[in-house]
Amino acid sequence: MRLDRLLGMTLELMAKRRVTATELSAKFEVSVRTVYRDVELINQAGIPVASFTGADGGFELMNGIFLTRQHFSVDDLSVIYTLLKAIEGSMGNAVASTMRKLTSLNPSLTNEEGNEAVILNMSTPERDRNVVQELFRAIRQSLVISLAYTNAFGTSTKRSVEPLNLLWEKGVWYLEAFCRSRLSKRYFRVSRIDRLDVSEERFAMRLLPDEPEREDARGIRALLRFDLSVCTRVLEQFPGECSYQGDCIEVRTTFYMKEYALSVIAGYGTNVEVISPVELQDDVIAHIEAIRQHYARKRGGDVK
Repeated sequence: MRLDRLLGMTLELMAKRRVTATELSAKFEVSVRTVYRDVELINQAGIPVASFTGADGGFELMNGIFLTRQHFSVDDLSVIYTLLKAIEGSMGNAVASTMRKLTSLNPSLTNEEGNEAVILNMSTPERDRNVVQELFRAIRQSLVISLAYTNAFGTSTKRSVEPLNLLWEKGVWYLEAFCRSRLSKRYFRVSRIDRLDVSEERFAMRLLPDEPEREDARGIRALLRFDLSVCTRVLEQFPGECSYQGDCIEVRTTFYMKEYALSVIAGYGTNVEVISPVELQDDVIAHIEAIRQHYARKRGGDVK
């Protein structure tokens, strides 16, 4: 698989001063032409690789970067390892060899207590990538951050938080943090962070009490039933979560935020039915009623 090969080549470049196309070709059992194409892809991914011709030619990382077992830190390795760990279930043995190479460089990567704070995703928008990088640094260094945040209802607040983790949920980044104003753990959608300031104040990790399962912590596990007239839209919005049930499509999914769940469900109008949980049915009814009252007030009518 190409991902496995590209990561393997990158590790070879990190572990050696210079490596030839012939060596890479033999090691990964591909043609020299494929090696050159893969090196170009590594370059495009933001890892600068220099190419040298002649008898002693080959490839090496630019700017004299040379990483050995001693200089290759856990932080350097952990992001790659965590990404591979996250996709191991879907790719099976395809990434196993690369994971073994990483753990041979630093066995502590397999320590469950060292669970990493971030899982990178190549499709993150540029604006979110910049915020994620800053949050990643703050998490690593245990630095307090200040947020200007706008929630799903358009309400803006300023928060001082202690960042704990970055979470990737169905194409969206979320920050898990202890909010000093709410005195509890909160989740913030990264795309709704309007301003981010990382301070120099360090915080000590808190011993937070175990909390009951909550919608904002574990998500709302929902069963939805859709009319076949909207099947194309449903299949696109809930990939891998749909099953045909005669004259309808059932979707078992988890909504990370209640506001998002309500907006999605309301968007399907009468073409969707919430089967469970019952609490979400009640929330949808209240949401629709709030919309009705809003327009009734706009018209000066009865809002009872």
